[in-house]
Amino acid sequence: MAKNYSLAKEDRIKRLKEIMLVFLKLGITAFGGPAAHVAMMEEEIISKRKWISKEKFMDFYGATNLLPGPNSTELAIHLGYERGGILGLILGGVSFILPAMLSVIVLAVIYGRYGELPEISGISYGIKPVVIAIILQALIRLTKSGLKNTPIIVVTIIVVILSFLGFHEILLLASAGVIIMLIENKKKLKLKQLPMFAAYFPIFTAGMNTSGGKHISLASVFLNFLKIGSVLYGSGYVLLAFIEADFVERLGLITSDQLIDAVSVGQITPGPVFTTATFVGYLIKGIPGAILATIGIFLPAFILVGALNRIIPKLRQSTWFGGFLDGLNAASLALMAVVNWKLGVSSIIDIPTAILAGISLLLVFRFKINSAWLILGGGLIGYLSTVI
Repeated sequence: MAKNYSLAKEDRIKRLKEIMLVFLKLGITAFGGPAAHVAMMEEEIISKRKWISKEKFMDFYGATNLLPGPNSTELAIHLGYERGGILGLILGGVSFILPAMLSVIVLAVIYGRYGELPEISGISYGIKPVVIAIILQALIRLTKSGLKNTPIIVVTIIVVILSFLGFHEILLLASAGVIIMLIENKKKLKLKQLPMFAAYFPIFTAGMNTSGGKHISLASVFLNFLKIGSVLYGSGYVLLAFIEADFVERLGLITSDQLIDAVSVGQITPGPVFTTATFVGYLIKGIPGAILATIGIFLPAFILVGALNRIIPKLRQSTWFGGFLDGLNAASLALMAVVNWKLGVSSIIDIPTAILAGISLLLVFRFKINSAWLILGGGLIGYLSTVI
């Protein structure tokens, strides 16, 4: 018995170490936004390590679209929890966030001292085309399990079209879920049987009074970002509207130019775009402000995932909510495809970037090269293009 307990303990420690190392690596190399992050997690955790099935991966990814906060970070937290319980949840999320937070703090210190950022456009120039290839590879792999039948395929195509027409992504996700849920349960459709899935949309402190002023306290910095992290749906770029409203317009703590610089830092550092909050926190209250802003913006994600992770598989067994998840997953893939198209238009801007994207596609599809190496290689090529 003691030997079995010892082996179980050793296995648990091994798993936790694996979670930490995997998500640290992903956090260091996860350039390109949430769609690219999801693609890298799918490659590392599903295709390579086979922690969970593709179907369960898509259920978790679909569920993150129903929660406020950063989708890719919430997915990392889900995967960490699935592999290592509560400690895995914490390690997965923190390890994924930490490299981005530290990178942003370093750049914020440089910015605060010199009033500008080092030249990084070349690195970004080389990374972007590579990211397009990585996302496309993940899309193709995930559609094989996500697009199960004709109604789901039709809904996916409609979501793509409506997304290009400018419909809000939360509306599209919820509508796709409801439509597929009703189609898959049309034979037993009764109004009183409709699931109360709306109850799973979290109600947080949208009305929280987090007012401050020119001399805002550290507690107010934390509470302002906690509020934002609790109510922010949609892409990470919606975060900018919240920061502009709270910290530029209402509190007057940063300028519009500083917000633009914060956005730039969020774009060129790895990991979640939400670490833009880290930069803003530093501008307001130095390193303590950066740390508290980061904790505030991400804390709701840890709480929500911890509360809902074990519920999602049970919901999947329900024919009603299972249908809703099928539609949600299809819409998630559709939105991922739209994001990749838009990123491609802005990333493949000349012959060199087109060639780099083409070579990356060949390497990921034909030779199965790890995406982390491709991104590092793309960044190096981009940097060399500016100095040669």
